Amino acid sequence: MVNNKESEKQSFDFGFESVSAREKTEKVGHVFESVATCYDVMNDLMSLGIHRLWKAWFVNSLPLHQNGVYLDVAGGTGDIAHAISTRLARFHVQAKIMVSDINLSMIKVGKKRYPHFSWFCFNAEALPLEDDSVDVYTIAFGLRNVTHREQALKEAYRVLRKGGKFCCLEFSQVTPILRKPYDFYSFRLIPKLGEWIAQDRASYEYLSESIRTFLTREELLKMMQKVGFSKEKCQTYTGGIVAVHTGYKL
Repeated sequence: MVNNKESEKQSFDFGFESVSAREKTEKVGHVFESVATCYDVMNDLMSLGIHRLWKAWFVNSLPLHQNGVYLDVAGGTGDIAHAISTRLARFHVQAKIMVSDINLSMIKVGKKRYPHFSWFCFNAEALPLEDDSVDVYTIAFGLRNVTHREQALKEAYRVLRKGGKFCCLEFSQVTPILRKPYDFYSFRLIPKLGEWIAQDRASYEYLSESIRTFLTREELLKMMQKVGFSKEKCQTYTGGIVAVHTGYKL
């Protein structure tokens, strides 16, 4: 577990700002409370709909576990869980789908849409689940918002059963040829979209900045290996805009 006293002495990235652990958790919580009701609309606008392809590729890479347990952490409004459910149904796979998010505003939106899932308000750093109780752990566009990322990975490893798979979809580092147009879009246009559509420029400035300050692909692979994952791999999409990191508990 995280040592709270030691943690409060450290600095953590909140976009381009350095804050304490408590401040980061509170600030991230405020961001997602603010954007919850327009979160999915903004995702479509910001990515020009491409986020749907990324999530489809991500979900289609997941293993099929008959009577298994799928845990989607930082599950927000439930779009990943819904995609998992749809894929399982296509292959006639029965499974339990659990959605966890630290933000009650996001959960409230998701529960209205998908009341048949098991919803929980859990912190990714301290999941109140038994050891070896989950077959597939997913986290999409959520790990960079976690304060203690290594602790979240430790929890993912702990709750997974032997042979279980960890899957993380997250923004990554673009190829050099895309850097300038991507930066212009991220730091100029996305905050304006946030201001026009969500009436919240600051939250979308943070979301753009958080992508730049997140771990590199290599750093995340090393962190996964450090906590115990095996066969860790990374696959990039759309010129490195996003990456899928996977690993197994063996």
